[in-house]
Amino acid sequence: MMSRTPRAVALISGGLDSMLAARVVKEQGVHVEGLNFYTGFCVEGHTHAVRAQDKARPKRNNALWVAEQLDMKLHIIDVVEDYKDVVINPRHGYGQFMNPCLDCKGFMVGKAREWMEANGFDFIITGEVIGQRPKSQLKRTMPVIATESGAHERLLRPLCAKLLEPTLPEREGWVDREQLFDWSGRSRKPQMDLAESFGLEDYAQPAGGCCFLTDPSYSRKLRDLWQARGERRYELDDIMLLKMGRHLRPRPHFKLIISREDGENRFMHGYRKQFTHLVPTSHGGPLALLDGEARDGDLELAARLVARFSQGRDADQVRVAVTERNGPERELEVTPMAADDVPREWYVA
Repeated sequence: MMSRTPRAVALISGGLDSMLAARVVKEQGVHVEGLNFYTGFCVEGHTHAVRAQDKARPKRNNALWVAEQLDMKLHIIDVVEDYKDVVINPRHGYGQFMNPCLDCKGFMVGKAREWMEANGFDFIITGEVIGQRPKSQLKRTMPVIATESGAHERLLRPLCAKLLEPTLPEREGWVDREQLFDWSGRSRKPQMDLAESFGLEDYAQPAGGCCFLTDPSYSRKLRDLWQARGERRYELDDIMLLKMGRHLRPRPHFKLIISREDGENRFMHGYRKQFTHLVPTSHGGPLALLDGEARDGDLELAARLVARFSQGRDADQVRVAVTERNGPERELEVTPMAADDVPREWYVA
């Protein structure tokens, strides 16, 4: 037995599973602190604040909210650069879309192991449930995560522990295995029942998803970005802008990112100096960023597309201000494209 209180670090996504896993272990007298890794692909955050369709959602960081509910310290760590290799070169491949779920979980647990060792903690907690996710939460893949992350027997999954071999924390008596669970499958009723017994309310929607890489529209935009560049690479600004606007690629060498509402307009305004940008001046309408190289006739085509999505879409002519990157502003008077004249294949998402 330990001569001090055991210390565990919990991976906190902001969802219900990780919240319950941390609470279950904390209830046993273990000192628990949380880790949340920022990759840039998280669904919550600024997009919920930007888009009108998300106005009913709580404007909060769910991981911080979980830590507050559990009276637990949370460490938020920026892994944007380190995470790139997971997205670009996943050893175990992608899921249904661009989600490298098995590699992602191994990466997160590996980072948690490094933090655990550097800070004198004893084991790692995750909220995984066997069979809940089709790639990363299968009984046959769970040992892969434990091995490749280097966590081995110091990785405890409290919600399905009884379906797995006892881990070091269980064998050493740091936690009581009998107070852990044997959950499997995709039903969330056991989680919601346990949350109710703990008096936990207003938690993030179960099975709501937390990563844009599981989104089909976002995945199409990321594939298009890589195809246009001829290589797999991205920067943080790239993946932020993939979350915004309507993306159209009328020519292989450029695409337009056209805002869909005022919130996106305001957000994209901060990027306008990095791109050639267009905005209607004779009618209300969207800000559009031109990503790529504009050649002969491309700016007029872009202006006609922007006019198509403006309040002047039915007008004979619309004036559109065009400011080339690091260049002067000029104004084009164009005929808006008709909806039928915009080929479906131009729409990336």
